[in-house]
Amino acid sequence: MFRGSIVALITPMTLTGALDEQALEALVAFHIENGTNAIVAMGTTGESATLSHKEHRHVVKRVIELAKGKIPVIAGTGSNSTDEAIELTQAALQDGADACLLVTPYYNRPPQEGLYQHYKKIAEQVAIPQILYNVPGRTGCDLLPPTVERLAKIPNIIAIKEATGNLERGREIMERCGDDIIVYSGDDATAMELMLMGAKGNISVTANVAPRLMSDMCFAAINGDRATAARLNAQLDDLNKTLFVEPNPIPVKWAMSQLGYGSEGVRLPLVPLSESLRPQVLAAMHKAGIKC
Repeated sequence: MFRGSIVALITPMTLTGALDEQALEALVAFHIENGTNAIVAMGTTGESATLSHKEHRHVVKRVIELAKGKIPVIAGTGSNSTDEAIELTQAALQDGADACLLVTPYYNRPPQEGLYQHYKKIAEQVAIPQILYNVPGRTGCDLLPPTVERLAKIPNIIAIKEATGNLERGREIMERCGDDIIVYSGDDATAMELMLMGAKGNISVTANVAPRLMSDMCFAAINGDRATAARLNAQLDDLNKTLFVEPNPIPVKWAMSQLGYGSEGVRLPLVPLSESLRPQVLAAMHKAGIKC
């Protein structure tokens, strides 16, 4: 359904943490103009953990309005409460999202059967395409390939964002599930290799800063053109690393502020990028051909 570069969109804010509506409008236009293939609104990079439900729904709805059907919008609707995830997913369906991205339940550390039942219930309750999201480094919970294989049989579970950075994990999911599920990378540093192995796109933090370059790299890799993908990925390599020198989205928020899309503001308990790390991020932007 979705292929290529799928940006994990930041939520532009003022320095006080208020939503910056003008910057959000400009940001969506920036991605439409620069080849991004789909937008994830209210994922981890969008600071979903610190927005109220009212704000969360507002941002998703506003991104859908701004996209105007020109680019698909995937709403982040995961929660560690199954009922809350259902509520957020129903809201996204009502507001016109093309699909939903559901992170594994964080903190409560459910067993594999709990994960299966969690996702199964959401899929049965809400008739919208759903993308599983596995990022154990953040959640303390790992959605294992046998469980993904079971979930892939549910018709409206269409894909997984595999953010472990473990290429063998991605390969195993593809081998187990075949055409029953699409695999997307959720790790910019290893995305090229996973797409060359058969993944169909990258749900990307780096795409915020370098949308055209990331889109071109993704399609080269998806099409099996290793030489072109490697050449483009070499330009992105430093960005893929430095945008994680502090917890996401701290560095990417600062980088986007340098491009004029909101301030560096993030919500507590996150704080703006350390002064000492800013030259490193700026150098990576310059290497990628991004002019500030």
